[in-house]
Amino acid sequence: MTQIYLKPVAGRDNPMPEKGGELLPEEGAYVPRNAYWVRRLNAGDVVEAKPKKEAKV
Repeated sequence: MTQIYLKPVAGRDNPMPEKGGELLPEEGAYVPRNAYWVRRLNAGDVVEAKPKKEAKV
């Protein structure tokens, strides 16, 4: 299944069904592109984003 990176909109909690209801972290996470997350996008609860790049050490 295709994965997309989403971040929650400020003030909105978004349970992640694939992780037992754990909330989508503020920094975002990869989630499956399925009907649940498409509904969250359409409702304005989340936005597509790009993950932050890790600093090289």
